[in-house]
Amino acid sequence: MEYKILDKTNIQEYLYSIEDIKNYFENDELVIDEIGDGNLNYVYIIKSIQDKAKALILKQAVPYLRCVGEEYPLSRERMTFEIRALKKFYENTSEFIPKLYDTNEEMSTVIMQFLSDHIIMRYGMINKIIYPNFSEHISTYLANNLFNTSSLKLDSTSKRKLVDEFNSNTELCKLTEDFVFTFAFMENETNDIYSNGHVEFEKLISDNAFKKEVLSLKYKFMTKNDALLHGDLHTGSIMLNQNDTYVIDPEFSFVGPFGFDIGALLGNLIMSYTSHTALKSDENYKQWILDTIEEVLEKFESKFLKLWDESTESALLTPNFIDDSYLSKYKQEFMKDIMSESAGFAGCKMTRRMFGIAGVADIREIEDLQVRDIAIRLTLNISKRFVKEHKNIKTKEDILNIIKEETK
Repeated sequence: MEYKILDKTNIQEYLYSIEDIKNYFENDELVIDEIGDGNLNYVYIIKSIQDKAKALILKQAVPYLRCVGEEYPLSRERMTFEIRALKKFYENTSEFIPKLYDTNEEMSTVIMQFLSDHIIMRYGMINKIIYPNFSEHISTYLANNLFNTSSLKLDSTSKRKLVDEFNSNTELCKLTEDFVFTFAFMENETNDIYSNGHVEFEKLISDNAFKKEVLSLKYKFMTKNDALLHGDLHTGSIMLNQNDTYVIDPEFSFVGPFGFDIGALLGNLIMSYTSHTALKSDENYKQWILDTIEEVLEKFESKFLKLWDESTESALLTPNFIDDSYLSKYKQEFMKDIMSESAGFAGCKMTRRMFGIAGVADIREIEDLQVRDIAIRLTLNISKRFVKEHKNIKTKEDILNIIKEETK
């Protein structure tokens, strides 16, 4: 099928050209609304007029960066990698991935389950909703997907095939290199207008000790091939309720460093915390965020190590190669390196959200500018320490101590 951009005028015709979708809706008349609020793609909700319980989501990549417009061309191939990643993540953690009804690489579309009883986590946290199962769910998602796509589990041939399958996602990796590790830390036309003359931005772009450590983290991002990553795992890429958690939108997926997805999630949880601190929100909710950060890191490590203990042979490990006591020491050092890397990447992610092209609603939508500036300053105090000190951050306690010290 030849590619065309879909809109409300032609989506029904497209959907009913797909037999499985036609059967799902049983030829009902459809109501279509565009609901996407992301930076890259268009997202539509399609509902049956006759039976509102029948509903699906259609997502399409267009040949430009949506948040900028047609003047910023971007290949539609990103949807190919999203489709592949969704399928791979579904193999490892099906309970946390929406059901796929149809995928079409030529049309750059994916049609999936409509999560009618779930909301975007970022907005749930802005509204101070507690999610009691989140740390359990997301730690399982992270441990299973990171371990099972790494050289700690796979044989050498399988791992290299995985790298070949995903690491031509060059355009979106370049976006990350530019917007997460570069442009937000210098004068650049893509930065938010709020950066103009802002004292914290001026301090940031002149902080060469910070930039030196950013370069070391950027180099890891560009060169390490540890495991298949979501690539943009923030609280806007998670839909959930009190019982379920779903991870969506992995168009940035590639095979990269273990700590990048963990760091992205960690940074977004911390930005929620600094926002609520600046807003003087309920102390119980702030404590839940801190508890969640601790639980996610603790449970991830425990589950990851359990998977590793159960794996006796892989690209890395040959049976009887090393004494068990020394292997245990190696694993402990390995996990400390992941924690260190996660803190560094969290710092980059948090810092770039303050003045870069894509902020977070937790902070950027605070209407009182004095309060917003408090949130920005608290976030930068934490994030710059994470980046500058990441090589010495080895445990969850190190991470929590920095958060508490900089927000007391």
